Amino acid sequence: MRAVVDHAPIAMIAVSVYRDGTLIEKAHTDDEGRYSAEVPEGELVTVRFDTHHSLTNAEDWHPSVVANVIVDDERPLDRFLLKRGHGVDSESTVDALSGYLFAAEWEDEDYARTAASRLSGLKQTSEVLQAIQRRLQDHFTAKS
Repeated sequence: MRAVVDHAPIAMIAVSVYRDGTLIEKAHTDDEGRYSAEVPEGELVTVRFDTHHSLTNAEDWHPSVVANVIVDDERPLDRFLLKRGHGVDSESTVDALSGYLFAAEWEDEDYARTAASRLSGLKQTSEVLQAIQRRLQDHFTAKS
């Protein structure tokens, strides 16, 4: 399993696995973008890919979340992350906003500081997505 952008691996991306809203496993990607996480086979989980406020890449990438997935050894779970400040399409924006929405429920003020900054660099043309982005920025700004 890997975290990648433009098919190049991304190191030090936090990979968090949740079951029923509870964190059950955490890992970080290596220099090849690979990670390994113990996930109960056949169980429904949510997997989040994000940076961590204490790392040097904290503001470089937008998060991604795969909700309600059953992971097995036959299907690796790779994600293509959106780099901050890069042009995006609607699908990439929705993916990043979903990652921030998920984080809004569980993360603290340290995360909120980098999230508000990263969100300011997310560009898209949809008024609906812009409204969601503004609400998330307000949430993380107030929390930080």
